[in-house]
Formats: sequence, structure tokens, C-alpha cells
Amino acid sequence: MLMRCPNCNGRDIGKIGSQNYYCWTCFIEMTVVNNELTVHQIESDGSLSSLNDLFSEEELRLQ
Repeated sequence: MLMRCPNCNGRDIGKIGSQNYYCWTCFIEMTVVNNELTVHQIESDGSLSSLNDLFSEEELRLQ
């Protein structure tokens, strides 16, 4: 799957789980569910904070 980061538009995406990806450019984690991304920031304690409210539905939909 060729995908771009919705945050930085980069292609330096690594796969870290069966449906989980990581952007090595802007350091966010993405999960693919039903051809849509959920986007998270990794906090210093290792927890995830949702960034979905920063993006439109179109930006989060895989092409």
C-alpha cells in the first residue's frame, strides 16, 4: 500500500503492526480501519492522543 502522511504529505511511512503505520518525517502513528486513517500523536509517556480532529474526512480516506 503506497500512502502519504496526512500531516506532512511525506512517503517515509513504516509499518509497525498489521494495520498500524508510523511517519518517520513528522513522528505520528496511523491506523487503517475500513480504508480510513486514524491519526495519533505519541506522547512522552507512550500513550496516544488523537489528531483526527485536525483533518477532514477526505484527508483521512485512503485513495
